[in-house]
Amino acid sequence: MSLTIWTNYNLRPEAHKLFTTGLAAAGCRLLQSASSTRSVLVEAEPDPALAEADIAYGQPTPAEVIAHQRVRWLALSSAGYTRYERADFRAAMQTRGTKVTNASAVFADPCAQQILAAMLALARNLPTQLRNQDGVRAWRYLEDRYSASVLTGQTVLLLGFGAIGRRLAALLAPFGGRVIAYRRTPRGDEGIEVVTDAGLGAALAAADHVVNLLPDSEATRNFMAAGRFAQMASSARFYNIGRGTTVDQTALIAALTAGQISGAYLDVMEPEPLPPEHPLWQAPNCFITCHLGGGTRDQDEKLVQHFLANLHRFIKGDPLIDQVM
Repeated sequence: MSLTIWTNYNLRPEAHKLFTTGLAAAGCRLLQSASSTRSVLVEAEPDPALAEADIAYGQPTPAEVIAHQRVRWLALSSAGYTRYERADFRAAMQTRGTKVTNASAVFADPCAQQILAAMLALARNLPTQLRNQDGVRAWRYLEDRYSASVLTGQTVLLLGFGAIGRRLAALLAPFGGRVIAYRRTPRGDEGIEVVTDAGLGAALAAADHVVNLLPDSEATRNFMAAGRFAQMASSARFYNIGRGTTVDQTALIAALTAGQISGAYLDVMEPEPLPPEHPLWQAPNCFITCHLGGGTRDQDEKLVQHFLANLHRFIKGDPLIDQVM
């Protein structure tokens, strides 16, 4: 099967070589967009070359994918697919049988480990100790030894339960605590305790850790607002590796300032990049990383391997990995 693959994702050189070699072995032609980018958060520029593609890889504009009916498979280079989660887009893809996949399998493990690392670091007072080493170098024996905690036996509430949530639940299992997943519509195959809107308030109150994994959508914007922070225990910590738009950041700052919650870790914010003068940077007990949770040194190679595995499945007519539409 001779296929034309279009991409606007700018892979690193080693991964690009793997990509082109894999496509050549499959007898495919590659079209690299002139407006390629490494950021999946930036809206793509239109590219007339997409009209020649059987498969689009990266982040093409939804309108162009709808318009160019030759595209039979859209392979997204990200786990998130908010810009494509539209009624008109979904209907168009379903009507003509175009498959849509994301790359959740690539990012689930690093994102889950990023949150676990943050949970352990905050429990063991590592940020305070590291800041002390870079600062006054006081001997904080009593302050940090006797305020440290462990994850063993604690309750973790996961807001959302996709690929990252499932992986994080597995990583948390050896700690022997209680892991609860919030889903608006449970599927029944979660394998852990699940609550819906009716039980969310009680779950927030019971949690030692609240981990936000929600994607951006009309239903999730400002999902964590003042009312929900008020339901959390004052000893609890909040973590966000979903999307910045799902959190009312003003309410989060207020909750931290008032001691309503004990701390927060954010890998995603609104906006990104977060301006240096933004108050989140100086909010008490708020620890920030720069949207690096899903990253690894071989991220692009793993993305290519994920795509090529799916390409072989597509050619054979087998079910695709991470199909979302």
